[in-house]
Amino acid sequence: MATKVTAERWLAQLTNLPTASGLEREVVGWVRSWAARRADLRLTTDSGGNLLITQRGRKQHPPVLAVAHMDHPAFVVTEVTGREARFEFRGGVRSEYFEGARVVFTTGEGGSGQVLSYLPGSRHGVFRLSGPAPRPGDVGIWRFAARKARAGRFLAPACDDLAGCAAALAALDRARSRPNLRHFGVLLTRAEEMGFVGALHVAKTQSIPSRSRLLSIEASRTSRDAPIGQGPVIRVGDAATVFDQALTNLISRESARRGIRHQRKLMAGGSCEATAFGTYGYKATGLCLAVGNYHNMGNLDDVEAGRGEAVPMMEEIALDDFHDLVDLLLVAAMAVDGQSDLRDRLDAIYAETSHLLT
Repeated sequence: MATKVTAERWLAQLTNLPTASGLEREVVGWVRSWAARRADLRLTTDSGGNLLITQRGRKQHPPVLAVAHMDHPAFVVTEVTGREARFEFRGGVRSEYFEGARVVFTTGEGGSGQVLSYLPGSRHGVFRLSGPAPRPGDVGIWRFAARKARAGRFLAPACDDLAGCAAALAALDRARSRPNLRHFGVLLTRAEEMGFVGALHVAKTQSIPSRSRLLSIEASRTSRDAPIGQGPVIRVGDAATVFDQALTNLISRESARRGIRHQRKLMAGGSCEATAFGTYGYKATGLCLAVGNYHNMGNLDDVEAGRGEAVPMMEEIALDDFHDLVDLLLVAAMAVDGQSDLRDRLDAIYAETSHLLT
């Protein structure tokens, strides 16, 4: 069973793997190896390369799946000519962060480069290369300045959403010892940063059971309203929609009853895979970690206000938030099969006070 030390080791390993939308092979390999060491788990791959990990044996309830995506915004080399290379940037990052930015290639022979030009509307640009030349398909990330994490914090190139993957797998590893949680599994998707492509493929091809309840995990931009270190977030919605009311309320009520530290917030700064699944008829809600330097954009608040320097930085989360998210996932897996008492409470209020209307 995954201890906190073990879960943090998986967190560190996963969030430092090279990955990009459509090029998640390093993460896929890590997950396949992880699942292969556990004979009671079954890993299947759908036609879009999304990974579904379920437990063997009889289930008491329909599936509850923790969903996280395996990609992160990154540079992808498309063509190399002499000491220059063309790239596509897959993900959402403000254009200010590309001006003269230095990049290291995390696949192939290594090497580095500097952004000579970038066209935000096209997502394409050109590097000047240093050291070994990359190959088409190699992944590049920003060159980050060395920085030590503050006490209780964790820094990595790709917390979004590899921290979500680590939390989901840690929760599944703990669920394996509990027969009443045999219905709990993990769905890891591809190419989320380019528009939920993997999640849409799952939903449109119905590669998971229609009765599945989905817990969409994200690492979402921190804010004054949803600070880092105040617990994982039960996300009632995003910029596009609100999530399944019954799932969200059941999880919130049970988490409060059990004393699981959490925040309940809208998190409308972006959209997540729960929107995709809910649109196609699945019951889905959201959970997330508040993350600093979202998509590696350091000083983002100041940059948006026009007064700060755009400096790429490693993403940051609170370790306590991460561990509480693992606990929250296990509570949620049981809570979604409970019964809401909201209507009963409203009926009681009406019975006591309806005389005021006559």
